Amino acid sequence: MASYSGTDEFEGATFSRVSIRGATFRSCDMGNVTMRSVEVGGLDIDSHDLMFGTLVVNGVDVVPLVEAELNRLFPGRDLQKSETPEGLREGWLAVQEAWATTIADTPAELRDAHVDDEWSLAQTLRHLVLATDAWLGGGIMRLEQPFHEIGQIFTGAERMGFDMSIFRTDQPTFDEILDVRAERQQMVTDFLATATPELLAEERDNPWGGDDDWHPTVGDCVRVILEEEWAHLRYTRRDLALLS
Repeated sequence: MASYSGTDEFEGATFSRVSIRGATFRSCDMGNVTMRSVEVGGLDIDSHDLMFGTLVVNGVDVVPLVEAELNRLFPGRDLQKSETPEGLREGWLAVQEAWATTIADTPAELRDAHVDDEWSLAQTLRHLVLATDAWLGGGIMRLEQPFHEIGQIFTGAERMGFDMSIFRTDQPTFDEILDVRAERQQMVTDFLATATPELLAEERDNPWGGDDDWHPTVGDCVRVILEEEWAHLRYTRRDLALLS
C-alpha cells in the first residue's frame, strides 16, 4: 500500500470518485476539508482538539453533542475548563480517581500491550509525567529543566530539536513509573491546594516555546494538564477495551 508522510501536496486537492476505504490518517491536518455525497459508514475520527473547532455533519455541528457524551461517560471531565481554584481542584480529584480505577482494573499482562502504534498504559503514564513536568514544572514554576528522565516525549520531538539526552532509553519497571507518577500527581495536588484566583490569572511563557506570542496564564497551564489527563484516559480505556 502507498504511504505518504511529511507532504503538503494534497492541500486544496479535489478527489472525485476515489476510494480511500481502509486508509489511515495519523497526525494530519484535516482542517476545512469539505466532503460531499460521501460514504462514511464505519468512519472513525479521533481528535484531541475537537472541542476547539467545529465538525459539521449533514448541516449539524456535532462537537457539542460529542462533548456532552464524553462528559457523561467521564464524570468530572467538564471541570477541565473551570476558571476557579475550587473547580480545578475538584476536576483534578475526579480525573485522578478515574485513573486509579483504570490502573487497578488493568491486568499486568496488558500494561505494556499496544493497539497498532498507540502508546501502552505504561507509556501513557510516562507521558503524563512529562506533561506535568512541562506545564507545572516548566510553565508555572519556570524550572530551567523540569523533566524527569522516564518521561515519554511526543513523536517528532527530536526533529524539532528537543534535547532527547534528558530521557532514559531503557524501559523502567511499572512500579517505578507509578512511583514517579505519584510524585507528579502530588505536586499538582499541593499546588492547587493553595492556588488563588490572582495566581491563576498570572501570565507565563509557553513551556514548549513556538513561534506564536501565546502567553498562557497559570490557569491555562493547569487546564492543559487536565486536558492531557482526560484525553489520555480516554485513549487508554479505548485501547484496553480492544485488547481485552
